[in-house]
Amino acid sequence: MQRLSLTARLAAWFALITVLVFGVGGGVLYQALAKQIRAQDDFDLVLTARHLRRLAAELDSPQGIKLHESRLDSLVLGNQAFFLRMQDSSGRVLLERNPSHFAIDDLKEVKPLNRILEHDVQEWHTPDGLTMRGVATDIALADGSVVDAVVGREMSDREALLARYRNTVYLTTLCALLAAVVLGYVAVRNALRPLRDIAGSATHVTVGKLHTRLPSGNVPRELAALIDALNSMLARLELGFQRLSQFTADLAHDLRTPLGNMRGASEVALARPRSTDEYQALLVSNIEECERLSRMVENVLFLARADNPQYVTTAVDFPVRDELLRVADYFEGIAEDAGISIQVTASGQLHADVDLFRRAVSNLLANALRYTPRGDTLTLSTRETPEGMMVTVANPGTPIPSEHLGRLFDRFYRVDGSRSNSSGSTGLGLAIVRTIMELHGGSATVESDVAATQFHLHFPRQ
Repeated sequence: MQRLSLTARLAAWFALITVLVFGVGGGVLYQALAKQIRAQDDFDLVLTARHLRRLAAELDSPQGIKLHESRLDSLVLGNQAFFLRMQDSSGRVLLERNPSHFAIDDLKEVKPLNRILEHDVQEWHTPDGLTMRGVATDIALADGSVVDAVVGREMSDREALLARYRNTVYLTTLCALLAAVVLGYVAVRNALRPLRDIAGSATHVTVGKLHTRLPSGNVPRELAALIDALNSMLARLELGFQRLSQFTADLAHDLRTPLGNMRGASEVALARPRSTDEYQALLVSNIEECERLSRMVENVLFLARADNPQYVTTAVDFPVRDELLRVADYFEGIAEDAGISIQVTASGQLHADVDLFRRAVSNLLANALRYTPRGDTLTLSTRETPEGMMVTVANPGTPIPSEHLGRLFDRFYRVDGSRSNSSGSTGLGLAIVRTIMELHGGSATVESDVAATQFHLHFPRQ
């Protein structure tokens, strides 16, 4: 089943809130009105009963009630809902004014000496369903006799008034509900127009138009942060896609070079009969190119695995000097052949993945050996910093131009492409170094001047 749109849901919420506000508000006002009407009616009944008691107490005997009917009648004249009845102790009716002939129950009387109060008002229902409220009281006459009096009123007019008010509340709530649905839908739809504009602008963003940005000039303040976040995401996607495109192009170029070398050498060898030594030399050359391809594929696979957020490193504490000496020993033969010496000045403990640490230092050392002049010395050193430990690989030689320093750790980036190809570089060594440092939460930096080129590995303190 298709879910409701955001506009419809918000309009429904507006309608629900409107119903609750009008319903609860109308209910509270209805109860307040009903309570006020009842309190006023009870006050009128109590006041009438008090007047009746005061007037009757001035009479000499029950027979005097007949003589002063007009005075007593005046208490209930002019209101068809009121009624009055007075009777003696034997039950004989002395006075009754009940034009609508309401049925009167036997009520509990208020004693002559007791003050008549609102809580003395009683309620009952007639056989035909009418609601009645009244006060019964005993009245002591001047001759000492006691008569019973009942003053009451029928409540149907009040019930009709409350019913009309209740119906008005229902009708008002219904009208407010309809208005809230319609106006809420229109208001929400207009309020969400910037979202539709954003969606429309987003449809223009394609692979070929990643430079497109969402307009942020006239959007509401609440959506400004969303627009900024989306534009930042598009900028990252554009940069990532550019890097991916460049990476793909560089990878294709670097794969094509050894393949072209092997094919060219093989075609030359097959052009005419060759000696066994020439074929062996061709096979050795092809094996070297295959090894280069293998290293390149291995490096690409490592970078792909390292880019996965689920890649896990195994960090331990180890003496950093021992590992640097182990790496230096591994390159000892290559360094001797190149007439280069390796010096290690390091101390302290480092918390890192040992295998990845060796790989990062090995890549830096292999890179440094390519560009160190014969007879010079490479240095592997460490230094404690407030943030952690810095491992440095430094080599003398021609300084790297400053415009290249910021891109040295990019994949397949080379300062001198022709010399790198001839040296067997895949162009991924420094990119792997940066990836390894990012896996450790650190960073890799480089600085170069006439004295030396220094690559720094910054490991955070654990």
